[in-house]
Amino acid sequence: MDLPQPDLDQLRSLMKLMEQFDFQEIDLRDDKRRIHLLRSAKETGPAVVMPTMMAGAMPGAAPAAAAAAAADPSGPPPGVHVVTSPMVGTFYEAPNPDSAPFVEEGQAVSEDTVVCIIEAMKVMNEIKADCAGEVVQLLVKNGQAVEYGEPLFHVKLSS
Repeated sequence: MDLPQPDLDQLRSLMKLMEQFDFQEIDLRDDKRRIHLLRSAKETGPAVVMPTMMAGAMPGAAPAAAAAAAADPSGPPPGVHVVTSPMVGTFYEAPNPDSAPFVEEGQAVSEDTVVCIIEAMKVMNEIKADCAGEVVQLLVKNGQAVEYGEPLFHVKLSS
């Protein structure tokens, strides 16, 4: 299976935009490919680029999310929102090992509540709940590797 070759001019342009606007990450997709660029933390030096080219059609959901849905065809109960990982990385439930978790089961959250951190290429990315409600289930363990689209939390939506 031959993967499409990256357009180096496009990658250079995207890298310049990332630097100009201080973006940490860019993720572009179309039917046949995906380009995912991540910058390292400023103190570690210049941008680190990780282009990913995919052959075939891009499904709407990530493979991990699709596998999770296949494993549990019923999905979450009605009125429950699934907070998913927006990137590949390592899941952390707290800002550091000595701190309390960002959220716990039974805790109320809003769209802007930070629920965890995903570390990707030494960059700590705060993940927000993106909905208002109550955390009813934590689906991953602290320090666990997560995939793009992998379910992290179930949140019972506010009525």
